[in-house]
Amino acid sequence: MDHPILSFLASRRSVKPDKLLAPGPSSAQLQEILKVATRVPDHKKLAPWRFIAFEGDARKAIGEVFASACAAEEKEPPSHVRLDTERARFMRAPFVLAVISQVKPRSGAPEWEQVLSAGALCFNVCLAANAMGFGTSWITEWVAYSPAVRSALQLEDNERVAGFIHIGTPAEKPGERERPDPNALLTHWSA
Repeated sequence: MDHPILSFLASRRSVKPDKLLAPGPSSAQLQEILKVATRVPDHKKLAPWRFIAFEGDARKAIGEVFASACAAEEKEPPSHVRLDTERARFMRAPFVLAVISQVKPRSGAPEWEQVLSAGALCFNVCLAANAMGFGTSWITEWVAYSPAVRSALQLEDNERVAGFIHIGTPAEKPGERERPDPNALLTHWSA
């Protein structure tokens, strides 16, 4: 690929959260990431998303929420190891950005398009951070769907977690993984 942007896109990889080290993005870098992130298709200019940042001690505090939610919501009492894992969930990376999808009732802007816009925004966060040299991991995990976590994040009925994007300095360059053959997925419609 001759074009640098296409080469970048063809080679980007997610990095597992526990392989993301400090430093994470500075305040100025975060502003640049968010500026790029919001340049997504947004039918009717609704901005059907928002952000919640977790850094420093906030990562540890939300971990306590995760452990409490796990203890309350699991069918069987979780082990101490499991609760410690939940407490450390956001400690794996130096910075975590929650992208919250907000469906805003509006004629001509279907819910599905608004949800897709939030997904596109998540990937733009990853691309912008990757372009700055950071590694990213866009995941949800069970905490995105937990009623107790939703409450702690103060999500409204029209809001859902589109993703928790872990951002940091990669400990190592991730290896390549097998990708689907795009030609096997392509059809050409004809009448």
